[in-house]
Amino acid sequence: MVVGQTSSMYLIADRKKIEHLLRLDGVEERLKLFNADLLEEGSFDSVVDGCDGVFHMASPVELIDPTVKGTLKVLKSCAKAKSVRRVVLTSSTAAVAFTRQPINVDDIVDETWFSVASVCEELETLAEKATWKFAEENGLDLVTTNAGYKLGPPLQPIINFSVEIILDLFKGPTYPNGYVPNVDVRDVANAHIQAFEIASASGRYCLVDSSPHFSDIIEILRKSFPNLKLAEKYVTVAVNPSNILVA
Repeated sequence: MVVGQTSSMYLIADRKKIEHLLRLDGVEERLKLFNADLLEEGSFDSVVDGCDGVFHMASPVELIDPTVKGTLKVLKSCAKAKSVRRVVLTSSTAAVAFTRQPINVDDIVDETWFSVASVCEELETLAEKATWKFAEENGLDLVTTNAGYKLGPPLQPIINFSVEIILDLFKGPTYPNGYVPNVDVRDVANAHIQAFEIASASGRYCLVDSSPHFSDIIEILRKSFPNLKLAEKYVTVAVNPSNILVA
């Protein structure tokens, strides 16, 4: 998403994924849609030109080209556009807390931590490091938000990854023996706005409200949905990017 004086602009992808945006209030006056390709050099040039800020909010985390190379292509367009005064990148706690050392109870994970890509194999780690390198070399004002699992009322009709981990608890019979660093999606939206509007904002910001164990979430769901079947016992899983949870 890019921000100008009076409008916000989203890039057209799957039409079904953006139909909910077209139903928002004021969409005709404040929303413009563009076609762009993360893998095409210069595809974002005309999109960001004349804009004050750019929010690079999501890439397919399972594909290295759109995630890493695509992010850099967006930044290259921002560097060309003299009007862009700040770029806000949506990253993840996955780019923060995966190290070779175990996290102890007394450890405080903060924005100074960087995950080791060879440990977590998370493309978000590679993308964020590449982003910071490019920003420093090209004089871009960059701020990143590193959010946990984003929970709360969704606008879109499709299921995203954060919501899916909750739905999986209804599929049973087991749940992971781990913790879920989470944050309200509305707080994430507000953090993005502040990251752009507050002039003194800089660097990385970890966005985590709490980190309950899966068993705690199970109990909350059980009270809210007493008639639905939920997973009943935990299982310790192997460490890989699809099932490890950041404490």
